[in-house]
Amino acid sequence: MQRPFDRAHEDLGNAIHLEHVNVQVPDQRLATLFYVAGLGLTRDPYLMVSDTNMWINVGKSQFHLPSGAAQVLRGHTGIVIPGREALLDRLASVASKLDGTAFAFSEHNDYVEATCPWGNRVRCHEPDAARFGRITLGIPYVEFEVPVGTAQGICAFYPEVMGIPAELGDGGGTIARVKMGMDQVLQFRETDRPQPDYDGHHVQMYITDFSGPYRRLQQRGLVSSEDNQYQYRFRDIVDPADGRKLFTVEHEVRSATHPMYLRPLVNRNPAVTNQTYAHGHEQWDWAMGPDQFDAR
Repeated sequence: MQRPFDRAHEDLGNAIHLEHVNVQVPDQRLATLFYVAGLGLTRDPYLMVSDTNMWINVGKSQFHLPSGAAQVLRGHTGIVIPGREALLDRLASVASKLDGTAFAFSEHNDYVEATCPWGNRVRCHEPDAARFGRITLGIPYVEFEVPVGTAQGICAFYPEVMGIPAELGDGGGTIARVKMGMDQVLQFRETDRPQPDYDGHHVQMYITDFSGPYRRLQQRGLVSSEDNQYQYRFRDIVDPADGRKLFTVEHEVRSATHPMYLRPLVNRNPAVTNQTYAHGHEQWDWAMGPDQFDAR
């Protein structure tokens, strides 16, 4: 007898990919030391190759790092990257060059947390199919710290306005998880810690129903930027029941017809150096191989 499948488990909703996290950095050299030499990620070789911006590839996603006054995400970005010991060695190797900045790193049970020279926190996890799907290199989540009492309203906003599934977690409903695509979420965790004012950082997503959310955002006066035919932005997350502002972070919203949707990204293998070079091993496989397939 054929076993039943949970077809709903594969539903994504409207969002199909969380593509990048954007924070301004004052110094491209220090950013290179942290994101490329320290974390072991890859500068995109095709776009933004001058000294005014830098795109850092992380599997199918990116960090965007334009030059400007430092921006700090209120929370942290989670990445999957294998090889804890190699990661710790790389971070230690750049420590002296980043002395006098906010750079730091620390080990925890299931992640290494690294802080960039301006205070952005990145939690680095080993690949784990049960938690992050088949990702071996990527951004499975971005977590924001939000005021107490906002998670429930945030959890209502995304399905009602954006057509994106969301759920409350952590028992008492103190965290909202919003499905951004296959094995990717935005998380909004309540905290009573004082948070700094919003400084302009943003996240970018691709959605399939592009016009429906746009109309609903427009009706609420929430569209903050009309970028081009394929892209618009909004900043405020509101409670759909009463319009109360819950949290502010810019969302760059792109259509699946955007020319850069699923642009192939180059990801290097940081274990390969001029001393350890092996032909054919320069590029990183960002997904698990067939021998690791999750046969649900």
